[in-house]
Amino acid sequence: MDEFLFYSKLGFNHVLDIKAYDHVLFFAALVVPYLFKDWKRVILLVTIFTVGHTLTLLLAVYGQLSFSGTYIEFLIPITIFITALYNVFTAGKSVSGKGLNLVFFTSLFFGLIHGLGFSRYFKQIVAQQDTKFIKTLEFALGVEAAQVIVAFLILLLGVLMQTVFRFNRRDWILVLSSIIIGMVIPMLINTYPF
Repeated sequence: MDEFLFYSKLGFNHVLDIKAYDHVLFFAALVVPYLFKDWKRVILLVTIFTVGHTLTLLLAVYGQLSFSGTYIEFLIPITIFITALYNVFTAGKSVSGKGLNLVFFTSLFFGLIHGLGFSRYFKQIVAQQDTKFIKTLEFALGVEAAQVIVAFLILLLGVLMQTVFRFNRRDWILVLSSIIIGMVIPMLINTYPF
């Protein structure tokens, strides 16, 4: 039970680490277009991201994945930037049909990239463990729990901004997405590998 709590807490803290806020920015960008009534779809997006994140962790832990950390550290803010920029161009439009499939695929793909960003560190933590698979799943549960909390808070913030402060939905999406873009640009500059 202690190990379960350790790995779950590690996953939880990975997402909510104030010094590494890329997950929070990504989920803010991913969730801002949705209304509170879309919570099931949002949970599905979060879970799809976690599946991608966990898959790359598992591949790395079992030595099946080799990559340049420099490029991954640059790709992570690119995923956030693309998601926020997509929101700017589609603000106020509903996501359905093919657009929804694109969002789900993108969430999975970006989960793979974000998982790569943490995989070197995580691989060192579980290197001597006999139950690497179980430890990775315990970590993933913590990641999922934290991401669901972040998504819920973004939905709640959206309700607050649209009801109390009277932002219309389109403006709220534009404002938060623009703030995210502004926060990501320095990350892109600092991690630029070329």
